Amino acid sequence: MIKQIIFLIVVLITLGVFTYSSLKYFKYFKFTKKKPIGDFGKRIWITIKVALFQEKILRRPIIGLMHALVWWGFILILFGSLEMILDGLFGTERVFVFLGPVYDIIIAAGDISAFVIALLILAFLFRRLFMHIKRFYGPEMKKVSKMDANFALTIIFILMITLLGMNTYYLLWCDSTGEVVHGSYPISNIIAGFFDGIPAEQLWMGYQINWWAHIVWIFIFANILPYSKHFHVFMSVPNVFISNLTPVGYADNMAEITKEVKLMMDPDAAFADVPEEEGDPTRFGVKDVEDLNWINYFNSLACTECGRCTSVCPANITGKLLSPRKIMMDTRARMKQKGPGLVKEGRSFDDGNSLLGTFITEEELWACTQCNACVQECPVNINQASLILDMRRYLVMEESKAPTGLNTVFSNIENNGAPWQFSPEDRMLWAEGLDVPLMADGSAPEYLFWVGSAGAFDDRYKKVTREFIKILNHLKVNYAVLGIEETDSGDVARRSGNEMLFQMQAMMNIEILNGYEVKNIITCDPHDFNTLKNEYPDFDGNYKVIHHSQFLQQQIAAGKLSIDGKEFAGKKITFHDPCYLGRANGEYNAPRSVLDALPSSNVEMARNKSFALCCGAGGGQMFKEAEKGVKEVFLERTEDALNTGCDIIATACPFCMVMMTDGLKYKNKEEEIKNYDIAELVSISMGL
Repeated sequence: MIKQIIFLIVVLITLGVFTYSSLKYFKYFKFTKKKPIGDFGKRIWITIKVALFQEKILRRPIIGLMHALVWWGFILILFGSLEMILDGLFGTERVFVFLGPVYDIIIAAGDISAFVIALLILAFLFRRLFMHIKRFYGPEMKKVSKMDANFALTIIFILMITLLGMNTYYLLWCDSTGEVVHGSYPISNIIAGFFDGIPAEQLWMGYQINWWAHIVWIFIFANILPYSKHFHVFMSVPNVFISNLTPVGYADNMAEITKEVKLMMDPDAAFADVPEEEGDPTRFGVKDVEDLNWINYFNSLACTECGRCTSVCPANITGKLLSPRKIMMDTRARMKQKGPGLVKEGRSFDDGNSLLGTFITEEELWACTQCNACVQECPVNINQASLILDMRRYLVMEESKAPTGLNTVFSNIENNGAPWQFSPEDRMLWAEGLDVPLMADGSAPEYLFWVGSAGAFDDRYKKVTREFIKILNHLKVNYAVLGIEETDSGDVARRSGNEMLFQMQAMMNIEILNGYEVKNIITCDPHDFNTLKNEYPDFDGNYKVIHHSQFLQQQIAAGKLSIDGKEFAGKKITFHDPCYLGRANGEYNAPRSVLDALPSSNVEMARNKSFALCCGAGGGQMFKEAEKGVKEVFLERTEDALNTGCDIIATACPFCMVMMTDGLKYKNKEEEIKNYDIAELVSISMGL
């Protein structure tokens, strides 16, 4: 009974301290914005894939498997930990032994896991202390962060050693006293073979010491976690459960902006579907922690500080200030700083600081390309890019702060319907000499071909538009274009934080598209593809949208395109994955299938498909000066391509084409290495 009483006291203290520590965090959630979640069936499946099966962490097979083995091992060991707690409370011994063979299997798996985890923890400590892995460092990684990680790894190592010690002493004691061994212990059996002749009393004492040491260290570790970055041990699985179900390229709609835009477009409209707001007007975007939605804050608590996001960030790779990991660490730190004041004084509390400005600089935010590489890489499904976008929204819509180049773009889109200062009446000049049907002609075509602003006005990409039109005409596809009725999709405005301008563009375009009862859209621009496909439905713009690479793949597979391609025989072609076709929408095969139809040799860059590096043009970067760094992103990506020894760089995006062409010029390679869109490669191969 004494052991049970002592154990009960320890458990109550543990639960009390943990509850106090955790509630301190959860009190802060009431100061964040609501955000509904649904589709729980899909969320359960994502949690199984990402959390249980470690789908994201295993993207890096070797180190990923090491981490996964630790995770799976902990799950197995939890069974034994639960048994120890019940034994401690009720005075039983091996309470789950009634499970028979199942018990033996689970205990054996836990014993093996303890040994494997101990070895892996030593490997992790060696990596951190001696190998100087780049992602473990950075300005945001203070000495305390490194100590925190090493301390946690040390505790885990102690837990594994005490578990193996407990099992070993138990086996030796059973052997010494003739007691029946409950469970199976493959590793501890081997260790026990090195010991002999120890008195039973000492063996029992050794067993009890390791038993208490193991369970008490579990309790200590649990209560350290809320004060450590390792709070993610509790937060990461639920964070995966609440993560985005939408495509990575989807940006959350701002309903409060929708109300404003509808009012501007039609002052007499009724807004029965838009609830009236109570209290002070909502601030557009995020300036401080009370502007976050609750998932943003949950993300910050789930951040493991592993640095995988920062290690793939094109801005960080090229020496710019942005670190997605720092964005999450700063969010957590700011709430820790301001939260107590909010709890004490309410939303009126102001300490003179803010998340944006005091913790996160404008330079960091404007360095982001919105490529979503950080989101793709995060093992617990944190969405760093959405928070960066929300802070951009605040800067643009509340403070009217945007880089000069972007302000010019906003003005051009608003006045001319394109990012450049061209007259809307010139939107069809690219089609001179071609037979291009217009929607206004009164036909009801199968496809609307969405030309896009770049396809209509960019000198280089107008050539791609023309070649794709030749392919459509050759195939006798029933299509038409909007002509001068088309206006910019608004993608650049949205990714740059000007949500109001985006929604104005979206609603105007949707009114025209729905007026023509458009059902199917083809476009060469992955940014417009993503916007039309994933974001226009928020405004009743529901269309089946395909990228031209998908269309070409379908036509080739159906045998409708006969490609000779002798011009490219023996040539090495490398394909650069557009972020908003690949990561944002999961399309990696279509463009490669098109290239496979050519008699060329396809070579992959070291960073390809979901690991591909952004060209550097997204997120508005195409239209502004890059932030200070050691290198331009487009040069880093051009070097990736050149390292393949290719003759041709194939692209499937107007922004990527501009960046890769500029990269080749900068490297003085434009004469020997060509940059073609896949539509151009097909058109040339067909002799059109």
